[in-house]
Amino acid sequence: MSDQKFSWMVNMGDRVVELFHLLGLFVVGGTIVWSAVAEYIEIIGKGHASLGDILLLFIYLELGAMVGVFFRTHRIPVIFLLFITITAMTRYLAIDIKTMTMESVLVISGSILLLTLSILVLRYSSNRFSSEQGSISDERGIGAPVSGDG
Repeated sequence: MSDQKFSWMVNMGDRVVELFHLLGLFVVGGTIVWSAVAEYIEIIGKGHASLGDILLLFIYLELGAMVGVFFRTHRIPVIFLLFITITAMTRYLAIDIKTMTMESVLVISGSILLLTLSILVLRYSSNRFSSEQGSISDERGIGAPVSGDG
């Protein structure tokens, strides 16, 4: 009897959480678009795009894709986070390589290699040991296990 008495509170709480979730996704998505457009306008103002600029636009693209997938599925594909990290580290390496020590270059390159290997492990395990909830695959056929409800 007590469960029925408070079920409306649980339902209302679920709706408030869902509304907060949607609002948060729109804010994050809007911020990504705003930042990407501002960066693009800055690139146009310079008259040319450097490798760092292009890689930064790829980071914005991956962040937007991750928000889009999260909006549809309520799960974050781990592989998107790895792609973003690899792109960010590559951008850092490409921009600052002239001022870095050899040890720093080796550490960053090794980190990129380790992240790339982790993507291979995730893709292999996703294909080999897929769960009932499945995996997220984008249009290019890149699958990855997802975090979230399971």
